[in-house]
Amino acid sequence: MTTITTKDGTRIFFKELGPKDGQPIVFSHGWPLTGDAWDAQLVFFANKGYRTIAHDRRSHGRSDQVWQNNNMDQYADDLGELIEQLDLKNAVLVGHSTGGGEVTRYVGRHGTGRVAKLALIGAVPPLMLKTEANPGGLPIEVFDGIRKGTYDNRSQFFKDLTIPFYGYNREGAVVSEGIREGFWLQGMMGGLKGQLDSIRAFSESDFHEDLKRFDKPTLVLHGDDDQIVPIGASALETVKIVKHAVLKVYEGADHGLTQTHQDRFNADLLAFIEG
Repeated sequence: MTTITTKDGTRIFFKELGPKDGQPIVFSHGWPLTGDAWDAQLVFFANKGYRTIAHDRRSHGRSDQVWQNNNMDQYADDLGELIEQLDLKNAVLVGHSTGGGEVTRYVGRHGTGRVAKLALIGAVPPLMLKTEANPGGLPIEVFDGIRKGTYDNRSQFFKDLTIPFYGYNREGAVVSEGIREGFWLQGMMGGLKGQLDSIRAFSESDFHEDLKRFDKPTLVLHGDDDQIVPIGASALETVKIVKHAVLKVYEGADHGLTQTHQDRFNADLLAFIEG
């Protein structure tokens, strides 16, 4: 397996496709998935001449399962170490859901010296949790429910989660059992402790200050029927902070739109990168 070892001794698995001299595109996955969630994008963009890279977040997939440091700052630092150890320059960073938080915190902590463009897809910033300052967020009880479901019987919880994740509970939806099983398999590859910690990381991390450091072309893409990360408190708020961001909304689209709207998404991301 291809891995890097971080400063705290954690092995982070990654895979890459395409020419080594191609412009790098680094994909950060959502919870509770792995870099495999980006397989179609890795192949599509590698065929276009890009060097495509996707890693498994610590405690997820094939990366080490660790007891401590399953938090957003460390996720961002792991991404930073991956970028530095591979000596990536002029990179496009693409983050979905929790991965969007990871990319955002990376910019907040490490800047954009190695970055050409950024894309936040169904991403959690600026803040998912409902607070006095963030009344449009989701109440803590929602995330407590995710914690309980994951702890009590994560195998069943992950299977059930695929229904709203991919909008399969909407009228006319064509359910793919293969996509559902792929989600479950990726989730079950991870470690329970890290996945539980990650719920706090994606729900309670405040990215307002990180977003203010964005100074490269940014795509914010979201489905307006996202039942996991509602668009109102996420994408629509992010573009108020990142003034130069391009907002693209998929009408009626779900949280897993990188798969359910795969061809459209790939084309739109390619147009943004090449634009």
